[in-house]
Amino acid sequence: MERFSKKRQAIIDCLKNTKTHPTAEWIYNELKPKFKDLSLATVYRNLKELKQSGDILSVGTILNKERFDGTVLPHSHAICSKCGKVFDVENIELDSETKKRIQKKYKFKIDYSNIHYVGICKECENRLKEKNNKGDI
Repeated sequence: MERFSKKRQAIIDCLKNTKTHPTAEWIYNELKPKFKDLSLATVYRNLKELKQSGDILSVGTILNKERFDGTVLPHSHAICSKCGKVFDVENIELDSETKKRIQKKYKFKIDYSNIHYVGICKECENRLKEKNNKGDI
């Protein structure tokens, strides 16, 4: 088992203890008070290595920032196209017929699926409704 530095372990712990699917900058800001000599470059380097080793996941680039996830078990995500909020969508898998059609069409055996649902979160939807209602006055 690979031994992690205190900073690398702190990055993993930070990711595993949040559901916000943070950016590297967010992680840096969270850990900087504890590690005065921490640099953003160190956070990026460790995130890259942790992704490659499978200890964390990249959710992808959302609103021009890569987002990370400490939960590596297969699961899907819902992503708000307005504010960039990301949250886990658990226990929803492809139905067997869809899985069979994909496997047959693309000649590809599916081990698991990781689907991203993109839309508007409730908070953004409420802000849009408020904005539209104020415009009606």
